[in-house]
Parts: sequence; C-alpha cells; structure tokens
Amino acid sequence: MATGDAAYIKKINRSLIISKIIEEGMISRADLSKITNLTRATISVQVADLLEENLIVESQQEHNHVGRKPIMLSLNRLSGFALGIDLDYKQVTFTLSDLAGNPVQTEVVELKNSLYENALELLKSQIKAFDDQCSDSHFGLIGVVIGVHGIVTKGQMINFVPQHKWEHKHLKEDLEKDLNITIRIENNANLCSFAEKVYKRHQSENLVSVSMYSGIGLGILINGDLLKGYHGYAGEMGHMIVVPEGKACNCGNSGCWELYASEASFFRQLHELQQTQELTYKDVKKLMDEQEPATQKLLEEFINYVAIGLNNIINLLNPETLVLNSELLKLDPHAIDKIKANLTSSVSYYHELFISDLGKDAAVMGACALAIKSFLDIPDLRLHIEDVQ
Repeated sequence: MATGDAAYIKKINRSLIISKIIEEGMISRADLSKITNLTRATISVQVADLLEENLIVESQQEHNHVGRKPIMLSLNRLSGFALGIDLDYKQVTFTLSDLAGNPVQTEVVELKNSLYENALELLKSQIKAFDDQCSDSHFGLIGVVIGVHGIVTKGQMINFVPQHKWEHKHLKEDLEKDLNITIRIENNANLCSFAEKVYKRHQSENLVSVSMYSGIGLGILINGDLLKGYHGYAGEMGHMIVVPEGKACNCGNSGCWELYASEASFFRQLHELQQTQELTYKDVKKLMDEQEPATQKLLEEFINYVAIGLNNIINLLNPETLVLNSELLKLDPHAIDKIKANLTSSVSYYHELFISDLGKDAAVMGACALAIKSFLDIPDLRLHIEDVQ
C-alpha cells in the first residue's frame, strides 16, 4: 500500500472514531470497535493519538457487575470553544459553545445603526474578548462562524443585506486582517437548517428550514449537503413574488413573500392597526387570548401567506422535512394544522412539517456546530444537548 493511501485511510478512520465518540457520548474501546467495524488494534492506536492530543478523555463507568470497570472514552468538551454569531438587523447575538456544542455563554449586543464600519468594529472587539477568554483552554477558540441575514457568495463575500443595504462587503477579510482567528461567513438560514440537522433531525437528509424573523430565508439540505446554487445565492425565497405588483421591497421587486409572511411584516402591520408602542410576542399572545378581531384576522392572513410560499417550496424541492423557524407561529397551538389545511395540492409531497424548537437560537447554534465540524474535520456531526429544547 502506498504511503499516501495509508495516511488517507488513517484520516478516514480517525473521523469515524471521533464521530462515534461524540454521537454515543461515552463509549468503551470494545464497543467502538464493534460499531465502527475497525480492529481493536486500529482503535487502540487512534485512541492513543486522540488522548495525547487532549481531544478525548478517559473515565471509569460505574457498574454493578463483578470484574473490572470498563474504561470509557468521551470528547474533551472543555479543551476548546466555538463562537457562533448571528448578525441581525438591530442586534448581534454571540454564543460560545464547548466542543460538544453545549452553549456556555450568550451575549446580545444592540446595533445602533446600519453603518458597516460600526458593525465591523463591534465584531472585532467582541471576538477579541471571547478569544482572550478562551486562551487558557488547550485549543482556545477553534473557530468563528458569522450568520448574515442576506446573500453570501461561495467565496464568503457579503453580496447584499437588504435590511442594512450593505453591498459587496468583504467581512471575512476585514476581520481576519486584525484577528488571528479563522472566520467563516454563512447565510443565517443555512445555519438554521444545519442546526436542525445536527441537533434535532439526525436522520433527515433532505431538509428545508424557513427562517421567518427580520425577513425570510431558506436553508436547504439535499442529501445531507447545503444547497447553495451557482454563486451561493440559493434559498432567497423571501424574495419570491407571491403578490404581483404588491408592496415594494428593498430588493427592487414588488410583492415579495417576506413582505407578507415574515414576523417583521406582521409586527409592522399590527403596530399600524393597534396604534401602540412597540409590540412584543407577549402583547400578541394577550391580543390572541382576548380574541381581538383585527389581530385574529391579521394572523390568519399571515398563516395563509406562509402556506402559499410553502406550497411553492414543496413543489420545487420535494423535501423530507420542513422546519418553520418562527416564535409567532408558536403562539398559535393550531398553526401547523392550519398551514397543512392549506397545502392541498395533489402534487405537493413532503414527509414532516414542524415549528423549530431551537427558535431564535438556531442560527448561532448552527454556527457553533459548523465551526466544530470544521475543526474536528469530520463528515457527519450529531450532537445531543439536554438544555436545548
């Protein structure tokens, strides 16, 4: 066997072993050999390397059987940390996770305006602070992934952010000039779909996540891989026209889906109807419980437009799993049933439709997971986190 072949096989075996240790949480060498179909000798050599690198740790499992306690292997969760960032319209969310994807710290910082330079300086200072904070761990800060609510090219350039009206911004390069850290820029909806796959829907290879907050974005997984299109623009279904000659959109078109089925559009319309100060989810829930007519009518229209867009997506992609990321839809216990009642086409096929349990944390959790996957250099990542509901 050629040396290159041996090194490649060793790398494949290493990836498989790491993936299974993470998936199982704790596992013995013997069980690891069984589920990977690798020889005990191969397992022994690989495990020795991973222990020396401080990537995994050993512990003894308590048991009531006679004989020697088995030595268990698990990921060394606190040996390094990942930073996920959700760069939204009015605020930036920073979540630091351990190597198993457990969130250990979250900070939300207000964006006072849409000036790119101000956002850049905010990101630099916060990332530097997190990097310093992680410096005592073995691997330190292993990666930073930033989710952007706009169009990101395959080369990770920000092509356009409608809410901020940013065009052709090289955020990755601008950050890496002053930070000795690997930065990755990704569309936030892609990160949401990745989070659903990694944390919740392990078996879903064809999954669509619809993020519905400040606008609408689609994260699309086909055969387990993110679908990005020719330039990286795939998934911008928020700018699919659902009302010809409808409301004017920042993208330059009129009647875009996100003007009728995003949470931002719903709250704008409700604010105009109620003539009140800024409304919260709690306020909407109160109006719903009181069966306030204008709110009920607006919510029914919102759900109807959600279904119109979903019908187009289903016909286009035939997904196995559809996940709607919306705190607003969670307020209505019958929302999914109402949406399904509007998906009546005889040619529309999908398997499952859910409202996301991850909610507004999906983008940052997906960002942390993507940084971890890249650092560990494994093809498949499946995480189980008790405190993510």
